[in-house]
Amino acid sequence: MFRRTFWFTTGVAAGVWATTKVNRKLRQLTPESLAATATNKALEAGHRLKDRAVGFALDVRDNMAQREAELGDALGLNAPVDHELPAPRQYAAIENRNEPKHAGNPTDPTDPTYQTYSYNRNEDH
Repeated sequence: MFRRTFWFTTGVAAGVWATTKVNRKLRQLTPESLAATATNKALEAGHRLKDRAVGFALDVRDNMAQREAELGDALGLNAPVDHELPAPRQYAAIENRNEPKHAGNPTDPTDPTYQTYSYNRNEDH
């Protein structure tokens, strides 16, 4: 009799365990659960990718600064300046484009070659 009770209890326990396992697996395979799992995995992958990209950008920035320093030393850009700056210019580097230019003698409007050219593009032609 004890043997029958043992096997009956073992069968009930196995049935409860199998039913629990199957129900748990069915809940994992519902569309909502699958969507939540996919979302969580995508978020984790995105965070890993972002961390790697930030690390890469920081490495690039550090190596770029190091290389710029090497090039500056090689070209002498980081050396102290011993000479003075040149004197400022006495004339304008760019002519005034608002004044019209003359083809002939600019002081004699009676000259037949005297013509006025304007660079104003808004002027009617």
